[in-house]
Formats: sequence, C-alpha cells, structure tokens
Amino acid sequence: MLMRIVFAIWMFLLIVGCKPNQYDPSLPPKGFANNITLKIAYTLGAIEPTLTKVAIPETIQEYKDLVYKTIDSTSLKLDIYRPKALKKDAPLIIFIHGGAWEKGKKSNVLHYLVSYAKKGYVTATIQYRLSGVTKYPAQILDVADAVQWLKQHAKEYNININKVAIAGGSAGAHLAMQYAYANSSNTVDSNGIPTNVQAVINIYGPSDLTTEIAKKEKRVHRLFGKTYGEAPEMYKKASPILYVNKNSPPTISFHGTLDELVPYGQSKKLHETLKSYGVPTYYHELKGWPHAMDLSAKVFSYIQYHTDIFLEKHLKL
Repeated sequence: MLMRIVFAIWMFLLIVGCKPNQYDPSLPPKGFANNITLKIAYTLGAIEPTLTKVAIPETIQEYKDLVYKTIDSTSLKLDIYRPKALKKDAPLIIFIHGGAWEKGKKSNVLHYLVSYAKKGYVTATIQYRLSGVTKYPAQILDVADAVQWLKQHAKEYNININKVAIAGGSAGAHLAMQYAYANSSNTVDSNGIPTNVQAVINIYGPSDLTTEIAKKEKRVHRLFGKTYGEAPEMYKKASPILYVNKNSPPTISFHGTLDELVPYGQSKKLHETLKSYGVPTYYHELKGWPHAMDLSAKVFSYIQYHTDIFLEKHLKL
C-alpha cells in the first residue's frame, strides 16, 4: 500500500514537473504543499537541481585568490570574473556566500558569478571570517574591506565604482544588506572612494535579528558569542532593516513560503519598510519553496530572470 502511495506521488510530481510553463523563467515555478511533499519530491529526483559546479568559459577571465586583507596572520581572499573582451568599465556584482555565518566558501556561488560575467558584468566573491573563527562584527568588517579593495583596484579589472550591486543568499544576504544599508549615505573612505553601493539582491536573507525566532536561534548565538538577553544592542546593530532610510539602494528580494530557517516574513517586512521610505523595492514571494530554494534549476532561472530586469533598471550595463 505504501509503495502504491509513493508511486502515485512520484507520477504526480513528474506530471506537474512537465507542464509547459514550468520552465518559463518569468513565472514562479510551482511549489509544494508542505515540506513533506517537498522532501519526497527531492528524494524521488522530481526536482531538477541547479548546476552549481560550472566550468569557466574561454571567454571569461578568472582572477583567483586575490588577497584583499591580512588579519591575525590570516589572508582573506576574493575571486573576480570578467569578460576577456571587456574594453570599458562595467558594473560590478559582489556575491557573498551563505552558511549561517559558520560555514561555506566563496566558490559556493560560482554558478552566479560565471552566469553574470557571461552577461557582461564584472563579478566577485569574497572570503570572510566565520563565526567559529571570530565573532561579529568581524564578518561585516571583512565585507567592508573587500568592497573597498575592489573599488580601489577598479581600473585593473574594468570596474565602474558608481555601478556596484551586492548580493547574497541566507547569511550572505544578511551581510550584503547590512553593508548596503549601513553605508547608504554619500560618504567616502580615506582614499576618497565612495563607500555606498547602488543595488541589493537579497535571496532569503535575515534582515531582522531581533525577532523572537532569531533571538532563540543557536547559529545567531554563535555569531555573536552571546544570547539576545546578554547583548540586545549587538543584535539590533546587526539588523539591516534598522538601517533602512530614504537613501538606501534599490533592493530585490526572493523568499520561499516554506522557509523554516529564515521566515519569509523577514523579506516581506523589509519590502514594506523600504517602500515606506520611497526606496525602489521588489519582493518575490515563492509559494511552496524552502530555504536554499535556488538549488532548484527552475527557481534559479526565475531569480536570474527577474534580477536581470532589476539590474537593467538600476545598474544598466
């Protein structure tokens, strides 16, 4: 009996997955009723995975493991990708990897980097100190130093420092938003280079670490080395939504309604907050999809399709 049920579900998922519009990247891919059916679909191979291990095309120049900072005897590195044929300065997209601030590596976002370099952008991914190595605010300080290093070396890599987007998924999105919203005024660094960015791409990132769920989350505790009760101001200072103002950069957010790690209400609330300040904001709520939903090829395509439109509007090539 159980095998019949499983077989029936499998056939249903295959049929659903073959609908003509499923691969139309402009449309939200059909999600799942709950996480149980999602796990069954994943186990049965009914979800086409995103190809994350990609080769570097002949047309793309890779600059690997460039040291942008050395601290506590540790060299922090970044990677840059750009079209070999690039003759003039182009917009830069900085992708920050996720992993709950305690794991992950810069190469995790290679599929995004290569895809956007092929479209004509300069792309970069950065290494930052994880929470097992040192506590917050080390992570955001690393991001800030990486952003400024990229701008300081803009001429070497054909980067337009006035057209910079910062992007990430999960913890990477948190750091991207935190940097962008905390540096949205027209300030410059010691070299006279502007610190602000022109666009934010938020893929299921936590924007508020003062919610009840965030306060109880062990991974958040490990990020700070303290609970909310021990250091409430630290949690507030690390919440991107509290930095939003009228000068915040345009933002696009993607979040799944089955996300059990970072509730989709985080991105929804961020969208409403940005809107209240008159900041251009675009919120894509994907029904029936979980955390790390862009590991689905259809979701990945949907995210890219709408991000392309967003970038064309606010970070034109």
